[in-house]
Amino acid sequence: MEIRPTTDEDLDVFVDTVHAAFGRFPETPVEGGGLWWSALETDRCLLALTAEGRPVGTAATHSFELTLPGETLVPAPGVTAVGVLPSHRRRGVLRAMMRHQLTDLRGRGEFLSVLLASQATIYGRFGYGPATYTAQLTVPRHRADLALPRSRGAADTPVARPDQGSVEVLRRAECDTILEDVYDRYRRAQPGALSRPHRWWALRAGRPPISPAPRYVAVHRGTDGVPDGYASYSIDDSGTLTVDETITGDDAVFTALARFVLGHDLVSQVVFKHVPPQHPLRWQLADYRAGEVSGDMDWLWVRLLDVPRALTARGWFTDGELVLDVEDPFLGEQARYLLTVQDGKADCVPTDREPDLSLDVSDLGSVYLGGTAPSTLVRAGHIRAHHPDAAALADALFRADRPPHCLHWF
Repeated sequence: MEIRPTTDEDLDVFVDTVHAAFGRFPETPVEGGGLWWSALETDRCLLALTAEGRPVGTAATHSFELTLPGETLVPAPGVTAVGVLPSHRRRGVLRAMMRHQLTDLRGRGEFLSVLLASQATIYGRFGYGPATYTAQLTVPRHRADLALPRSRGAADTPVARPDQGSVEVLRRAECDTILEDVYDRYRRAQPGALSRPHRWWALRAGRPPISPAPRYVAVHRGTDGVPDGYASYSIDDSGTLTVDETITGDDAVFTALARFVLGHDLVSQVVFKHVPPQHPLRWQLADYRAGEVSGDMDWLWVRLLDVPRALTARGWFTDGELVLDVEDPFLGEQARYLLTVQDGKADCVPTDREPDLSLDVSDLGSVYLGGTAPSTLVRAGHIRAHHPDAAALADALFRADRPPHCLHWF
């Protein structure tokens, strides 16, 4: 079997092969999305071919930036289009492609990669761990009142905080630049968020609101008239208003946009997709039970390729020392590192000291962004703590300034 990078001339073959692997056809729309493969970078695509030259497998990466805790932006190849023809599964094709890809990424100088897992049982064996989570919140229209915020004064009386901005409804085709600019400002401050390169917007590659699917967009503007948030939505024949995504870095703006869609006439319920963990919206409902959480699931998976570079790249919020014994079964590697954090910066060097924690590289990927507590994985039997205080210390060190969240689909 040969695994090689593609050329521009291979694009049709690559697209046909990955679709055949999933039993789809290139002409089939993806949930209202655009032609997602139009954003593929041919020099980052791989084809697996038989000895006779028949393509039987595909894998690719996108060039993204990932926001780490502390608002650090780092390159993050986004693994996508991984598939093997049904006739050639369980023959080692996938393992060979993943090994080739990880070796290639290291050769490019990358220290981590990310992906969205179609099945949760596939990618842990290759060193990826779930690192961000998302959920869906459904609110019946007749129970959608938001409670007034409460003053903490002596009388403890509710005091409204009027939004000083404004909300304008635009059609998707009218606000290309607004969506791109607002999203870019948001993702630079949100741990776990990925960039959306300009070519994605220009090619309409992906799901709404990137795609050309018809959508209305509620755009929030501050008192200076500058857009600082948006909500992309549609209403189906049953009266369900579905919000594809709500993008803003300001809780007050999110509340204003939520109030707008929850107050929409002729709607039976509002569905918010991709609500971040611990988001306050459900607590803002006058009836807490009105918000039904569903679809609670993993989203972005992280794979560390160079542990010292990855750990020194992110920001830290607690000082301390931790010795990590990290095993990478897929690449046949094991190393022990001393992680020292002081004043928000980390140093990570090889050590022969006794470990505080022993863990798989996939578990290190899960805790890396601060969305999974190390103590949870200790209790689950994934991570071994070598003394009683190790898990609590790891929790304190790996916490993020805010819960990581990713809603970009690729």
